[in-house]
Amino acid sequence: MSLLVVGSVAFDGVETPFGKRDKVLGGSATFFSTSATNFTPVRLVAVVGNDFPEEHIDYLKSRGVDTKGLVRDKDGKTFFWRGKYDFNLNNCETLETQLNVFANFSPVLPDGFRDSEYVFLANIDPVLQLKVLDQVQKPKLVAMDTMNFWITGKRNELVKVLERVDMLMINDSEARQLSGEHNLVRAAKKIRAMGPKHLMLKQGEYGALLFSGDEVFRAPAYPLESVFDPTGAGDSFAGGVMGYLAANGAGTSELKQAVIAGSVLASFVVEDFSIDRFRRLNTNDIQERFKAFHKLTHFDDTLRLPKV
Repeated sequence: MSLLVVGSVAFDGVETPFGKRDKVLGGSATFFSTSATNFTPVRLVAVVGNDFPEEHIDYLKSRGVDTKGLVRDKDGKTFFWRGKYDFNLNNCETLETQLNVFANFSPVLPDGFRDSEYVFLANIDPVLQLKVLDQVQKPKLVAMDTMNFWITGKRNELVKVLERVDMLMINDSEARQLSGEHNLVRAAKKIRAMGPKHLMLKQGEYGALLFSGDEVFRAPAYPLESVFDPTGAGDSFAGGVMGYLAANGAGTSELKQAVIAGSVLASFVVEDFSIDRFRRLNTNDIQERFKAFHKLTHFDDTLRLPKV
């Protein structure tokens, strides 16, 4: 099934207690695409500047990314973000943000992209997300991401997007801010009443939660010996989820499997800087970690309730 992502392709400058990298490949659509293409080809819509190396575009193409929607603005530079993590890798200090050509980004879908069956609206201005929704024809499933900045600054536009999507992927603090509820169960109920049938809460080192129908499903985070760079983990999670759904369908069972798929891909990307771990990733690696997740969560074939 066809999968479309609209978001950012960028340069990142990242510093963690375990190393430092400058001007490496980043951006929400980049992490999403390189994750999702482990399951299905991806159609990419984004903008880069005159400083963006052709070798990065060639790499995306080599992974099965259709870059017809990747526009090069020759009059400006590529979006750049710099951040610093302390030993608590959940905390990131943004040191610098240069929107550059991304400041004037207005997504236009190529004709061949408008029939995309699965659509992911990465973390961009809700006004732009609405513009994308006006261009796609009859998608089977639309998912989106957002952040505190848009929840506060463009809530009315964001609510309009929520009314038109099937799935929202955000973290705990964003869910609490959007819903006005501290309790995540109540927050999920309130958010789903805004439109999305499915809500996935990204919880970093604590895993992920899926609220769908009357069911709640939790996937743990995979215990890793080495975590070098959490940048892009959330977008890689989203890529794994949407790539799996586009390849397998979006029934109840598939949604749960997709949460695991997203968790698996997110667990890989943090093992190196930028998308470097994905460059070395192969099918066997993914399958083995899937098995490890199953072993991590499956404690017995027969449920035997404890005696009380």
